[in-house]
Amino acid sequence: MTVRTWNRPLLVFAGAMVLLAPVCVAGLLLDPRVLGGAPIWAKPLKFSVSFVLYAPTLAWMVSLVRGERAHRIASVAATVVAVTSTIEMIAIVGQVVRGRASHFDVATPFDTAVWAVMGSSIAVLWVANLVIAVTLLRERSLTPSIAWGVRLGLLVSLLGMAVAFLMTSPSGYQIAAAKAGRGMPMAGAHAVGVPDGGPGLALLGWSTTGGDLRVGHFVGLHGLQVVPLVALGLLLLASRVPALRDETVRVRLVMVAAAAWTGLTLLLTWQALRAQPLFAPDAVTLAVVGGLVVATALAVGTVLARGPRPSVREAVAA
Repeated sequence: MTVRTWNRPLLVFAGAMVLLAPVCVAGLLLDPRVLGGAPIWAKPLKFSVSFVLYAPTLAWMVSLVRGERAHRIASVAATVVAVTSTIEMIAIVGQVVRGRASHFDVATPFDTAVWAVMGSSIAVLWVANLVIAVTLLRERSLTPSIAWGVRLGLLVSLLGMAVAFLMTSPSGYQIAAAKAGRGMPMAGAHAVGVPDGGPGLALLGWSTTGGDLRVGHFVGLHGLQVVPLVALGLLLLASRVPALRDETVRVRLVMVAAAAWTGLTLLLTWQALRAQPLFAPDAVTLAVVGGLVVATALAVGTVLARGPRPSVREAVAA
């Protein structure tokens, strides 16, 4: 299968993001403006890089759908993803040029309209991804471990996208300001327990003084790449590792990887909702992290232990 069979609108969009990324880097270097405590061009740079990874991955996944009707449905959904993502990026860059926030800004009627369009496009994007996931759940032509890697990667990604919906409600600080008569120019926030725009990690901007929902959103979203890569890696290792030559073993390991990545996404979101910075976890968070690591290791060990034993010839060859 060649790149020519991948969804063209998504590839065109990915190409546009490749061109936009250096423009954003130039903006970081030449434009001194700061918005929300971060360089104003940091957000479009982060989004463009993320889309450079996301769009080609999804374009490849759509090409895996074989049935004519199912492929047509997946292709339409992929085109919707490309269009809505383009609308989102136009809004983000347009607001940067204006010196305004693209997310949560309801200070003026125009800013409110921009945010409404972005919110609607995000919802449409999520539904379109769900449609593609359903078509792949019904696909039977793929190697099982690869099929499950793609399916579960998409489902974990949908979970990561859904975390973004938690950011759209006004924060306690915004509600308090509105009650105090200072209005609510921003409705929604990334940070939990602290106002947006405080100290954060370089470029990423993730809060270092409170929780930040962008962490779980980021990790979950890129399950789209991580889980299928695990499936592909296991398939490549099968020729050298006898235990991985059994398809059932590879499928189960892919499921373990997807479960672990889902657990990590939920853990990071839970940590953020408890107003904890990423690198300042409390004892409870550390205990849950340890439990997730141990559970994953035990699951991997159990799958390998229950797999078929390699023959003497295979063991010697390995």
